Amino acid sequence: MPEHDHSAAASHLATGLAQAHAEGGAPWLYLASQSPRRRQLLDQLGVRHALLLPGDDEDAEALEAERPGESPEDYVQRVTQAKWRASIERLQARAFRDPEAWPMGPILCADTTVALGSTILGKPADAADAERMLRALSGQTHRVLTAVCVHGRLSMSTSHVQWRPLEDAEITRYVASGEPFGKAGAYAIQGRSGAWTRHIDGSYSGIMGLPLFDTAELLKPLGWAF
Repeated sequence: MPEHDHSAAASHLATGLAQAHAEGGAPWLYLASQSPRRRQLLDQLGVRHALLLPGDDEDAEALEAERPGESPEDYVQRVTQAKWRASIERLQARAFRDPEAWPMGPILCADTTVALGSTILGKPADAADAERMLRALSGQTHRVLTAVCVHGRLSMSTSHVQWRPLEDAEITRYVASGEPFGKAGAYAIQGRSGAWTRHIDGSYSGIMGLPLFDTAELLKPLGWAF
């Protein structure tokens, strides 16, 4: 669906949610993320939400650029806060143009990165990059860090994931499936890579992209009850 169609659908949904909230209904928020997994996880919590996606005039990818010497922990928190500030400006601009379609409301932003030691493994640029990341993670224990920001408050979840050694043929098949693309570390824990995962210490939902416990704790002061 084109961005303007996403934007129109989200604005209509936001208007309906705002009206329901004014009439005493459940609270709601904007989700400034294109991740279908984050939508799924918010649905799991019963959190009503509308999408607040970047427009064609925004360079969202630039916010994820790494800085020299930056630790994975500092990186994921900085990027999440940058996304949140950008989403605030986005909503204010849209609300100025059409306040009925874009009522003001809380915004949730999140970012996930995979770290092997001090090395950040972001989204693969192409098939060769995905294969490189998967070979690096093979037989290793890595960290998955997800930061969440709601209404200016930040929380971070850190999980440790242990993989068995991978064969070259497994990596080739996985990359050919297309699943690694658009995902930090070139894999999705809820997908085929689950067959390689020996042990997880931390938050499964955080590895997916939105730690439910941390998210719920951020939402409770804004009126949600779980």
